[in-house]
Amino acid sequence: MANIDIRSGFSVNSPIRVGIVGTGFAAKLRAEMLQTDARTHLVTVAGHTPHKTEAFCQTFGAEAAVSWRKLVERDDLDLVIVCTVNRDHGAIVLAALENDKHVVVEYPLSLDVSEGERAIALAKQKQKLLHIEHIELLGGLHQAIKASLPLVGKVFYTRYITITPQHPAPQRWTYQHSLFGFPLVGAISRLHRFTDLFGEVTSVNCQTLFWDTQPDFYKASLCNAQLHFANGVVAEAVYGKGETFWQSENVFTIYGEDGTLVFTPESGQLIQGENKRTIEVGTRRGLFAKDTDMVLEYLLNGTPLYVNNASSLYALKVADAARRSSQTGQNVALINS
Repeated sequence: MANIDIRSGFSVNSPIRVGIVGTGFAAKLRAEMLQTDARTHLVTVAGHTPHKTEAFCQTFGAEAAVSWRKLVERDDLDLVIVCTVNRDHGAIVLAALENDKHVVVEYPLSLDVSEGERAIALAKQKQKLLHIEHIELLGGLHQAIKASLPLVGKVFYTRYITITPQHPAPQRWTYQHSLFGFPLVGAISRLHRFTDLFGEVTSVNCQTLFWDTQPDFYKASLCNAQLHFANGVVAEAVYGKGETFWQSENVFTIYGEDGTLVFTPESGQLIQGENKRTIEVGTRRGLFAKDTDMVLEYLLNGTPLYVNNASSLYALKVADAARRSSQTGQNVALINS
């Protein structure tokens, strides 16, 4: 995107006109930032539930849209921010781009790789920004991990475990197969961390368990994916949530020939024999606002963003390989281009 001049039409005197699809947590944080930023004007919001959408719009002084399809067709919008259920991301992004809007979408870009590829190609064709949010790459934890990698020498094994017990499991879209998608696609940040740190993946093997309660709902899920990287690193991602878990866990461990790194969201530790050293981890607060600010800086001034579409698409391909492996019980090889 760096070679595309997309700044014409924006100035201090003409704020960027924004529409949001979604009324949940991410949408609220986006709207709070936009409401206080003179560079933008939140024009309209589309949601699933009329009364929630109306309340959201009253809070932030926006107009309620009939639907996301009507929202993306409006001529008085420059930027559409997609913060709704995962299933709809790809369709909304494509429609917004077709209607000549810049787009920000919360990860994942799509539940379908080919749809994601079409969206990225369309953004390039239309010379519009398509930014796939990945605030974990901005956060203090990931930045501390990247900075600390040289301390342990050649890395040969890494493991990232995130377990979230919930009793009872909520009747929400995040526990619904059709709306959330395959767990490691819906929670693609787990794998994107790995690909950002270690590069190309040669093969993926994944096992998945679901505790289904209704045809499209589950009360718990567990994914265990093993990734083999071209540089020799073996990685393991464990992602579980719901009623079958009784102890929460969020630990990122990296084994290198010269030491081991162990990180939680709060702090890190470098272990070398008897020597142990604490590593500070920066805050996770304010990352949606930071992401939004970076988007505005890019649109207005061409300031580079922190993540590119190629890396987001690659993470999606790796996550989809995990999905296919879990369905077939076989290793899935990745052909890297």
